[in-house]
Amino acid sequence: MHLFRMRLILALIASVTLVSVASTYFDVLAHRHVLRQELENRTKWMGVSIEPEVEAVLASGDSTAIPGLAQLLKSGTGALGIAVYDAHGHLLGSAGPQDLIAALGHGTVTRTLQKGEEQSTFGHTGNWHWMEEAFPIHNGRQLEGAMTLVIDAGYIRHEGVALWQRTIWRVVALVILIVLITLGMVRWFLTKPMKHAAERLRHLRTGHGERAGKPESTELSLFTPLAREVETIAESLIAARAAAAAEARLREAGEHWWTAERLAVHMCDCAGSSRIFVVSNREPYVHARQGREIVWSVPPSGLVTAIEPVLRACDGVWVASAGGNADKLVVDKFDRLRVPPDEPRYTLRRVWLTEDEESKYYEGFANEGIWPLCHIAHTRPIFRAGDWECYQQVNQRFADALLEEMEGSEEPIVFAQDYHFALLPRMIKKARPDARVAIFWHIPWPNPEAFGICPWQAELLDGLLGADLLGFHIPMHCHNFLATVDRVLEARTDREHMTVRRHGHFTTVRPYPISVAFDGVPLIGAGADDPNADEQRAAERRNLLSEFGVRAECLALGVDRLDYTKGIVERLMALEQLLDEHPEHRERLTMVQIAAPSRTRIPSYAELRVRVVETVERINWRFQTTHWKPIVLIERQCSHNEVKRWYQTADLCLVTSLHDGMNLVAKEYVAARDDEDGVLILSKFTGAAMELRDALIVNPYDIQGVAAAIHAGLEMRRAERRQRMQRMRRQVMEHNIYLWAASVLGDLRELRLEDADGPEMSRAVSAAGDVTEIASR
Repeated sequence: MHLFRMRLILALIASVTLVSVASTYFDVLAHRHVLRQELENRTKWMGVSIEPEVEAVLASGDSTAIPGLAQLLKSGTGALGIAVYDAHGHLLGSAGPQDLIAALGHGTVTRTLQKGEEQSTFGHTGNWHWMEEAFPIHNGRQLEGAMTLVIDAGYIRHEGVALWQRTIWRVVALVILIVLITLGMVRWFLTKPMKHAAERLRHLRTGHGERAGKPESTELSLFTPLAREVETIAESLIAARAAAAAEARLREAGEHWWTAERLAVHMCDCAGSSRIFVVSNREPYVHARQGREIVWSVPPSGLVTAIEPVLRACDGVWVASAGGNADKLVVDKFDRLRVPPDEPRYTLRRVWLTEDEESKYYEGFANEGIWPLCHIAHTRPIFRAGDWECYQQVNQRFADALLEEMEGSEEPIVFAQDYHFALLPRMIKKARPDARVAIFWHIPWPNPEAFGICPWQAELLDGLLGADLLGFHIPMHCHNFLATVDRVLEARTDREHMTVRRHGHFTTVRPYPISVAFDGVPLIGAGADDPNADEQRAAERRNLLSEFGVRAECLALGVDRLDYTKGIVERLMALEQLLDEHPEHRERLTMVQIAAPSRTRIPSYAELRVRVVETVERINWRFQTTHWKPIVLIERQCSHNEVKRWYQTADLCLVTSLHDGMNLVAKEYVAARDDEDGVLILSKFTGAAMELRDALIVNPYDIQGVAAAIHAGLEMRRAERRQRMQRMRRQVMEHNIYLWAASVLGDLRELRLEDADGPEMSRAVSAAGDVTEIASR
């Protein structure tokens, strides 16, 4: 660093000196030109004023009077000297120092006599610096001679020297100032941030990450790429140490929970030489413009958490629809880019959809048709022939993109996601019979009568049966699917082994309850009683509610997309019922409802928003006081960290979906409660209700029953709350998102792909055994 400072200072000194010298040089030239011009004008005026007297003497022919006249004129004008010449250039008389007169050249006089006009020049000798101006002397039209005026020009040189002296002192002052400023800047903007960055990395390297802290946003602002790399290294070190610590705690406790690292290793072993390909509607990384920059972000998604460790470890490919306004600016000519952007480990292939395709495929057939069809929420599904045609086209486009990426891969593993791609498995399997194809259906599957509403139910079922493995959240959805196949298609279903055989191809149907990550994998019981925990939580609650001008002792929380399946209006009505039946909760309990806008261009969602807002306003109008209101509605997408703060401070979390495949909000709330406190109120119509049996299970349509559950949760003793939360946390830890991914992909890898004449039971039994083995690891 010392050598760097010296080099920087010397470079700055040299630069300042060079610029100052060059600038002064041109200033001196300009100043000298101005002074000479002024001297020439003054001399001309002086010569013109005395020229008639010289003309009169020359005209008289009395040359003896010329020296006296010259002396007289010299005294009167203040000139250094005056010389008078005849028409042939011979000196007739002069006044002034003889050495100066002798030093005058004849060139100026000669040019004046030849051209008959004034001529001037500058000269110097010894201590003399002068300007001589020669004037032609006429007698009528006849040239009689010339007169030369010699004027002192030494002051021009002196002013130039003075200017150079001032410049030298200015350079010295600037150099001293620059050295001081440079030393300060190096210290504050280089040495100090570098020292802090090095100290942070040292703490992380030695395992003291809690001492490292986060650097201030401005510390490395001059070195943004370096700052990003330092942060990436720091985050990698923190994650690696956290993973190692978690594994150590698990070994110490004799547990075998799944982690991202274990999942990555497991899938690398299982996949062998097979490459893994994931297809989803939502992309794992979004690029957007922010001013003049392009920034990237990870949308909140449990799928990214589950699948990314596998793709990172196996250098897989993720095919997804582009959603960012700068997505096109960062892909190559094949619409690919390597991700994550800060540490590229796998490939993202983007598929571009037009606004019309988004409207018909996504908003139309998928979310106005299949979504209400599969959710018993009493919203009528809408099926349009144009939407169905677009749905087929988009599925084919994704299949084509996937097949392009699969070229050259032997026995690829394909994992498609959700109801957006019901036709894709058959398209892939038809083109690549060697591919192992799985699709996970993230929403419920209704009974055959309800699914029969869809005009194209046979085509959807046939597309799904192109998969080798079809996953649902819970067994009931699997049985509903098999019953639907029995009713609609010519296929052989085996309810005992949960398989379907159609056109010689077997599809295994399995329940895989999806879950959430459990950061750090803390051990149950680690959240022992902390005397300050209640105070800290109360302070955090006050901070969060103060943003909305509300004071409350207890906090109930709802976190949902603004969707008619989530039972938001029913939840609000239950709170109103509670405040009517139990007035003691007024000015004590506030419910915060986070309702992230969703599918806003679909009429049923716009109508739902109006109902939610009207219900909130009505209930608040009934009960609110000066510093309290019963409901705070947050209508925006909240970040993961922001939602986690609400989770950790809420006394109650209400998940009252009318119908849901799983609902991960319930599991997120449990995972966030490292203090092992809080009460979960959970709808019986969610998949999570089958796993989180220590929640207060309710029927969301029973408004009075939900109100009673809220009251029971508020009155529940701390010891019971902790026991229930500990059991739920263990369930979520043991059955986390990594186990889900390992189970699905592991079973897919182990499936036998013989399509026909072999005994189907051996294949199904093999898959079932793999499920049991993975779950027990």
